Amino acid sequence: MSTDLDLEKLCMECVDIARYAGEKILEVYNSEYSIEHKDDKSPLTDADMASHHAIVDRLTALTPDIPILSEESAKLPFEERSAWTTYWLVDPLDGTREFIKRNGEFTVNIALIHEHKSIIGVIHVPVLDTDYYGWKDGGTYKIENRGTAQPISVKKLDGGKLTVAGSRSHGSEEMQAYMKNLSDKLGEPNALSMGSSLKFCLVAEGRADLYPRLGLTSEWDTAAAHCIVEQAGGSVTKTDMSPLDYNTKDSLLNPFFFVFGDSSHDWSSYLPG
Repeated sequence: MSTDLDLEKLCMECVDIARYAGEKILEVYNSEYSIEHKDDKSPLTDADMASHHAIVDRLTALTPDIPILSEESAKLPFEERSAWTTYWLVDPLDGTREFIKRNGEFTVNIALIHEHKSIIGVIHVPVLDTDYYGWKDGGTYKIENRGTAQPISVKKLDGGKLTVAGSRSHGSEEMQAYMKNLSDKLGEPNALSMGSSLKFCLVAEGRADLYPRLGLTSEWDTAAAHCIVEQAGGSVTKTDMSPLDYNTKDSLLNPFFFVFGDSSHDWSSYLPG
């Protein structure tokens, strides 16, 4: 089916949709809003739902035959999802904790998945009015303040000091052990803390070499950014360096993973134990 789709055109339509959703988010961000909690205790705001409805309505109008899986939609059984070859995978507001902290580090994520791979990725950063986007075989681009699109790419290791992206709101003992091993073997890295899918973007634009995620995430957290990193020349893999795929199992939780620019290096060799 992907050969029948104009991926570039669809991608640019998604940039517009993500910006529209971002406007809906900012309306809430700049006002008083309520916070609920989902069954897993994660926070949910009016902005999550406003963005969800904006994206689903517009994607449905754009591609009525392609199903949509959003973080805020009803959870679909795997028996139904497993029949999908192509579908939209959406996180209407990635970084709700950052939204609540009002630090601006939250994003709108839209991905198109085909045969378990991310083939379109769009990330919009509402507070910065910045877009990151890419499509299969089309490269990755960044637009700031609705200006001119600039191609971006990962950087290769050059023997200099390593820069590692990490989570603003999540950490783990495994991560601490991994970072210690990394430091012991490659020297103390520069650390860049960032919320949401922006950590992937740091790798995609060459500002970070590595983002190790040794903690839980869901498929909608990574799908858009996955395509953006890959089309910028980087990789997103499980911690055994094998491919990270989508919609292959009942659970929508990802395994632990690495995001990196230089695929010639074995990032799994620093895992503890």
